[in-house]
Amino acid sequence: MYTKPACAALAALVITGSAFAAYPDRPIRLVIASAAGGSPDVVTRILAAEMMKQMGQQIVIDNRPGGAQTIGTEMVVHAAPDGYTIGYANVVTLAINKSLLPKQPYDPDRDLALIGQFLSTYNLLCITQSLPVKSVKELIAYAKANPGKLLNASGGNGTTGHLGGELFKIMTGTQITHVPYKGSPQGIQDLIAGQVQLMFDNLTSISPHVKNGKLRGIGVSSLKRSPVFPDIPTISEAGVPGYETNAWGGLVAPVATPRAVITRLNAEMNKALQTQTLRDRYAQIDAEPVGGTPEQFAEYVKKETVKWADVVKKSGAKLD
Repeated sequence: MYTKPACAALAALVITGSAFAAYPDRPIRLVIASAAGGSPDVVTRILAAEMMKQMGQQIVIDNRPGGAQTIGTEMVVHAAPDGYTIGYANVVTLAINKSLLPKQPYDPDRDLALIGQFLSTYNLLCITQSLPVKSVKELIAYAKANPGKLLNASGGNGTTGHLGGELFKIMTGTQITHVPYKGSPQGIQDLIAGQVQLMFDNLTSISPHVKNGKLRGIGVSSLKRSPVFPDIPTISEAGVPGYETNAWGGLVAPVATPRAVITRLNAEMNKALQTQTLRDRYAQIDAEPVGGTPEQFAEYVKKETVKWADVVKKSGAKLD
């Protein structure tokens, strides 16, 4: 025989299960804490398109850039935990900001539920066509001859474009000035115009401008060459041995979101990552689909947090 508390708990379980049995029965808002047109926006929209087909429900993208990606992330943290507001979170929001922004308005470990990691990509070091260098070694020599004069654009404070540049300066002994933008598209446009001279940005967003000749790509941030640009050496082999940075992202939800909803979204994400349409589109922009469980994502976040804390400490990186 059940006690009254046990009966109440069982009733609550039945009601909760019934409430989410038809999930989703209305559009889902997916908040991206970055500008439209940037790498996070591009890769997330590709994923969302496939998930919409599978789930038979609209996923509305809501770009909320600013505040080193804290503005959009905080919106997810404070949203109703019902599965109808989820977010894109990445190396910045889940790992880097813990060291760079110790006084965030939330704790990502405490206030967000991880759904799953869905991609990994690398950065491409690009320079404006007017800069009189054609290789990483020439860039280093130019920077040393002109300390502080080169301007490194990034998609914002705390991004891998920012800290990747700081790591580059540490490893090369150069002085390069960081110029943060609200998003990578704005930085790329100024790079094309020659207002800034270099940029470390995700292959997914900057590669079209290298392909059309508006920018010059001189180094990939991975330890192996990109199949999209096989003739461009890695930064490591081009003059900075051991240099490596990567960017990654996944889906998150408010921490109290029911486990049944997290499980459903994780399953839909993993299913979408296996579709040929998504894999073909990711291959075109040199993005690698990842997938996996929320627990695997959590372990990866822990490792990346330690790695980037070390980079922040050694570089003395600060918000500009």
